Amino acid sequence: MNSAVLEGLPLTCETSEEWAPLALANLDQVLRDHAWCEYKAASAGLGLMARFPEHEFLHRPMVALVQEEMLHFRQVTDLLKERGVSLGPPPVDPYVKKLRGLLCAKGSGIGGLGDHLIVNAFVEARSCERFRVLARALESGPEADPDLSNFYQRLADAEGRHWESFRDLAMQVCDPAVVTRRISEAADIEADLLRSLPVEARMH
Repeated sequence: MNSAVLEGLPLTCETSEEWAPLALANLDQVLRDHAWCEYKAASAGLGLMARFPEHEFLHRPMVALVQEEMLHFRQVTDLLKERGVSLGPPPVDPYVKKLRGLLCAKGSGIGGLGDHLIVNAFVEARSCERFRVLARALESGPEADPDLSNFYQRLADAEGRHWESFRDLAMQVCDPAVVTRRISEAADIEADLLRSLPVEARMH
């Protein structure tokens, strides 16, 4: 296990070694998918506030997250424009859809807001890991792009903070020991899901 790739994250499974070469060979496609991932992450933050309006402690951290995700969306769409690539329609994200179904299944998690926060925590954690993998792949070799590598390392750092924010918010909703136990369970569920999905030129 590459401890540097998973350092500080709740994940127990690394991205397949097949993914980075595939991503580099289809970088425009990956950038399109990445742009929409940022947009969807911002939408998820807004959705949490709308779905759980009684939890006002969410407002400031979610607004901050939405602002940062939309900044990233703008930055990736700028990259697409520089490369002469259109954004295109938002693709379906089977990873997020299935993860939400698994972790928010009635009676299996910590309930309501807590479950949704855990889902978002793992989406951010997996994004962080993929960004780290991509940043490393772009450091050297025929596909090297130091500027893009640095960009993805910065974004990886941001996603790492985001997963921690969602974890900490969950611990405000539920007993921290319960949240810690659920994160451990969720890590195994997420790992099994990742292994079950095909390796594709997309962020998740």
